[in-house]
Amino acid sequence: MQRFDAIRPFYDSEINEALVKVIDHPMMKALMNFAFPGVDDEHWKEQLTKTHSTRDFQCNFIYQALMQVLQKTSDGMSTSGFDTLEPNTSYLFISNHRDIILDTSLLNACLFDNGLVMTASAIGDNLVQKEFLYTLSKLNRNFLVQRGLSPREMLQSSKLLAEYIGSLLQRENRSVWIAQREGRTKDGNDATHQGVLKMLGMGSDEPNLMDYFKKVKIVPVSISYEYDPTDALKIPQLMAEANKEVYIKEKNEDFNTLMSGIMGQKKHIHIHVGKVLNEELDGIKAEFDNTNKQIQALAQVIDDSILQSYKLWPTNYIAYDLLHKTQTYKDFYTENEKCLFERRLEMRIDEGNPIQRDGFLAMYANPVANKLKYENAI
Repeated sequence: MQRFDAIRPFYDSEINEALVKVIDHPMMKALMNFAFPGVDDEHWKEQLTKTHSTRDFQCNFIYQALMQVLQKTSDGMSTSGFDTLEPNTSYLFISNHRDIILDTSLLNACLFDNGLVMTASAIGDNLVQKEFLYTLSKLNRNFLVQRGLSPREMLQSSKLLAEYIGSLLQRENRSVWIAQREGRTKDGNDATHQGVLKMLGMGSDEPNLMDYFKKVKIVPVSISYEYDPTDALKIPQLMAEANKEVYIKEKNEDFNTLMSGIMGQKKHIHIHVGKVLNEELDGIKAEFDNTNKQIQALAQVIDDSILQSYKLWPTNYIAYDLLHKTQTYKDFYTENEKCLFERRLEMRIDEGNPIQRDGFLAMYANPVANKLKYENAI
């Protein structure tokens, strides 16, 4: 198991030592003061020094911080589908991706609330360049996806990652969360990248890849936020792409986006977990004998599940009507909700720039357009 040391989170035997090392870090103090407002520092420090497992750290500390995030930056979170999952069972959750930290953290809170196995979660190593964030990610059962590698290094890294994920699911009975594509969706179009599925397949020990995916129990997940707290931060990249330019991130951009996602206003949040893909995989196996075609079909099945179950909010309908200059969905929002959204648009972008305006509206409107593809979806 030492070959996974470069990417794995801490073992329980390493948790206490890691906590003691960062207990006096200013960011730990900030996190704990946020999670436990009004509580004396010595109290949470004493509790941290008695913590010896990832589960205890997540349940006693991170969970409390998440509840504060929901209370301060949202109007609440709703869920669906969790009653179809079995306790003491590991699943491979493949999810659309809106927020760097919260997507997986909120899913884990839901799994905990429902008495289900929590996940080990993929995170890009570009997001944990700061030493404290690197330690916190390992404390919170994140494993690293290595970025910026040469093609040969990427192949080796992908195989290692796939084998590690397979080991978690099949040997440790640990669920895994992974985004359906590299990076967050910038334009609201949720689509599974076939490269992610190919990487996961590199951990297969089955002659037919669909048999392996049945063994690891794929569950599609859809996450939607009424307001995306990082919507305006996505505009520069969308503009660069519209102008066919290479987008180069600013220094500390990932960290600023991470913090904005956590602390920015979201209004309502919904998480839906789909049913385990089973018959669908049998159907793909029966129809295609070519692995590439199987992966293409599987990506479509995951997309269908995520898009059909995606929870639409008034902001999505408002943006659709504004973008297309219609009143098609005026019954799905109030005049006050529309005014609030238009005010947000006015404050966060240059409305005189049509690329900015359309890009901002499209990231909210596209989920409506995507859902229209499914029968009686709206």
